[in-house]
This record gives sequence, C-alpha cells and structure tokens, in this order.
Amino acid sequence: MAVQLLQPKSIAVHRARNGAALAAVLLVGLVLACLLTSVRAEQPGSVVGIYTCIDDKGKQLRSDRPIAECNDRDQRVLNKDGSLKQILPATLTADERAEREAKDRKASEERAALNDAIRRDRNLKNRYPNEAAHNKARESALESVRVAMRASAQRIQELDNERKPLRDEADFYRGRTLPSRLKQQIEANETSVAAQRDLMQTQEAELVRINRLYDLELEHLRKLWRGAPPGSISLVSAPLVPTEPR
Repeated sequence: MAVQLLQPKSIAVHRARNGAALAAVLLVGLVLACLLTSVRAEQPGSVVGIYTCIDDKGKQLRSDRPIAECNDRDQRVLNKDGSLKQILPATLTADERAEREAKDRKASEERAALNDAIRRDRNLKNRYPNEAAHNKARESALESVRVAMRASAQRIQELDNERKPLRDEADFYRGRTLPSRLKQQIEANETSVAAQRDLMQTQEAELVRINRLYDLELEHLRKLWRGAPPGSISLVSAPLVPTEPR
C-alpha cells in the first residue's frame, strides 16, 4: 500500500484546523462551566463561599455548600480570605417557625405600645406644661358637668312649681276618681321629676369620674415633669387621655 505524504502546505492547513477545533471545544467547556457556576449561585438559600459550623458533637465542619449536619443551627459563610460574609440561619421546623413568628409578633406589639406611650406622654406634656394648666383643664371639664347639673336642678324646680296647682286640683277630687286628664298630667310630672333626678345622679357620678381621671393624670404628669423619659412610666398605672376635647 502506498503511503500518501502530505505536502508542507497541507500539513499546515491540517494543524490549523485541529487547533481551531480544540479551541472551540475549550470555549464551549468554559461557557458551560460559567453557566453551571451561575446556576449554583442563583439557587435559593445558596451563597457562594465557605460554610463552617460546629455540629452537635463539637466537631467543626467546612464545605463549599450548606452543611446538612448543621441545618438545626446557624452556619457562618466565609469569604476566601476567611472574613465573615454572612450568617446562614438555622432551618426551622414548623413549630419552631410558629414560635419565632409569635415572638416576633409580640416584640412588634411591644414596640408599637412603647411608641404609643412615648407619643402620648409627649402630647400630655405639651398640653400641660405645668400643674396650673392641668388644674385649669380640670375645672373646665368639671364646670361643663356642673352647668348641666344646675340645669337639671332648675328643671326640677320648674316641675315642682307645675305640680302645685295639680295637687290643689287633685285635693278637690279627694275621695273621688280623678279625671283622666288630671291623672295623666300628674303622672307625666312625676315621671319628668324622676328622670331629672336620675340624670343628676349620673352627673354626680361623672364629677367623681372626671376628678379620678385628672388625679391619675396629674400623678403621671408629675413624674414626667420631674424628668421621667416619655414612655418609661408603667402603662398599667397611666391614665387614658380622653379623646373628647376639653
């Protein structure tokens, strides 16, 4: 069999083709490697770095991916130079997750309550910079009730005056049946008097309530005036500021 010899020019062309093919293969491999690295980096919960933790036996573990033996505890993710990149929190069970959510919710509610207390105390100090201002507000609130009580007392007096001629007329029918008109007038008068007396009792109770409110508020304010930080006083003993304008 005759051996076909390649001419120098053919050899050069052959080598060039082989080199191009090899370069193409290397390029494809490099692209695939980059894509694979990118996909791994984009996986949920995956962070590029060195994972390290101490397992339940006290042994330090290291890996280039999250360590399954340490799923129940935090894992440190390090940079290549050994510096801390981030903390990968433990994978929680459903019960642990519910417990943490309950704690977070409670902490959030406590922060909101504290912020409300701070805002309330600041508003209270702005409204009443001193005891004289607070006393003035107390008297204003009490006076509005006293005005209503005086009106009720005046109305009772008017009803009493209206009842006198009715009683005189009723005496005329002593021992006999009262006319229905007169009977209805007397009953209406008595009902109105009873209603006014009930109203006065309610108003007297309102005076007590207002004084109690202002007493508690004054006690709270005195602590603030003495320098207690807003929101630092017990919410249990703090009074509720009325929403109605004073």
